[in-house]
Amino acid sequence: MNKKMFPLLASLVLGAGLLSACGSSNPETAAQSPDSAATAKNVHFLYNFATSSLDPHVDSSYVPLRAGITETLVRLDEENLTVAPWLAESWDSEDGQHWTIDLRDDVTFQNGKPMTGDAVKASLERALTESVAIQNALKIDTIEADGDKLSITTTQPFPEFASELVNPNTSIIDVSEPDIVNKPVGTGPFSLTSFTPGSKLEVSRYDGYWDGASPLDTVTFSFNEDANARSLALKSGQVDIVYRPEVESLESLKAIDGMVVESASTFRVHQLTMNMERESIKDLNVRKALDALIDRQGIVDTILLGHAEAAIGPFLPSLPFAPKYDNKATESGSEAAVKHLEAAGYKLENGVMAKDGKPLKLTLLTYSARADLPLIAQVFQSDAKQIGVDVEIRQIDTPEEYMASNRDWDIATYSNLTAPRGDAGYYLNATYHPTGALNFSGSEDPELTAIIDELNLTVAPEKRAELAEQAANYVHDNVLNSFVLHPSTIVAYNGKKVKNWVSSLSEYYMITNKLDVM
Repeated sequence: MNKKMFPLLASLVLGAGLLSACGSSNPETAAQSPDSAATAKNVHFLYNFATSSLDPHVDSSYVPLRAGITETLVRLDEENLTVAPWLAESWDSEDGQHWTIDLRDDVTFQNGKPMTGDAVKASLERALTESVAIQNALKIDTIEADGDKLSITTTQPFPEFASELVNPNTSIIDVSEPDIVNKPVGTGPFSLTSFTPGSKLEVSRYDGYWDGASPLDTVTFSFNEDANARSLALKSGQVDIVYRPEVESLESLKAIDGMVVESASTFRVHQLTMNMERESIKDLNVRKALDALIDRQGIVDTILLGHAEAAIGPFLPSLPFAPKYDNKATESGSEAAVKHLEAAGYKLENGVMAKDGKPLKLTLLTYSARADLPLIAQVFQSDAKQIGVDVEIRQIDTPEEYMASNRDWDIATYSNLTAPRGDAGYYLNATYHPTGALNFSGSEDPELTAIIDELNLTVAPEKRAELAEQAANYVHDNVLNSFVLHPSTIVAYNGKKVKNWVSSLSEYYMITNKLDVM
């Protein structure tokens, strides 16, 4: 077989598998009469991350919220970058430590039970029990319920407590249901009908939804981590909406009559995560060398085909708390990288970069669910080879689980939401605080931690922005991670069928009660 044909055939096989899955019938739909089945309004959405669990308190893919099954107490107003009411009508605190939350009194779970204060208390307490990350993020000491009112005390003054409730892992569910992993019962516009782990879920309209029933009867929410297969599924008409189609397919998608392709900036950064527990990475000069090797604009132009912005730091430059970096221009390219490595005691001899006779070898983790990350890894590997640095690329399936449990790697391509709450606190706490859920680098820097701790206690927006800039500058100066680019989120859909799709900046809100078909 011609080796060049293999990737194409593999994609076609994956696509065929997806199309076969798309064509499988939902038992409830099959039970309908032929007339009702023919007139049922359905949207088929294809996502790039699979999940094996729908437990909303621990699912890192946030599928229950994205699929419209669950909701949180507050949500992000993406237009104004503020926290807005959702299941909570209002919240208040005089000291940032004692909080009163007034809940909506017209909300029911999809099993018909009312969403009471006691039910919300039980859901939040389960989230705290199941997730150490949520414990660290919310800092809750006690929760008391009185009717539709919650009284919450945090372990310390925490002015940004309400914004942390945007986190999908704080979704409110009926915890008395017996199978939360496979069939959570939430308050959203769609209730779960069936779930095939790693493949798809089917949801149906919840007629008792508090914010108005959806015009759709059902939604199919499928998974496929192969970008080419996702594009093929859309082209063939087997799915209606594709999240992150293959970049190379965009022009051919646009050429299809009625196809809509949207590309929008989001609060995301592709970064090179540094494992600070590895001996070579502990050296600042080595980290500077690796940073200098990243051809940011070249990657934007060739891999993302312009659907991205080269990054200097973690935050989009348009955000009010993003540093300007005007006086922080850094040298880049192989010559600069070699200079930094020489400062670290390495020498390039016979094509090998070595120190005390030991070659510099690095293990780089990457994962295929974001199709551009393995390509970025390959470019980095090639550029490193030019200066005698041996980079071994290791493909992993679930980056969060692997990086948290294993320390046998040096660097990793990783994609992170940096301001999903419209604030810098989430990313800085999660990624650089010693208790952070996404602190895969093992960063434990007292000076940076002190800045983040002060940020957590600060209310005034101007002071918070100042502290966020200070923290981001510290990360930049010490190269605690390297930032490659801010990717655009690309969504393609059949514009002749799909109506009212909105691309979410936070990437949280996807299947809503407004989504419809023509």
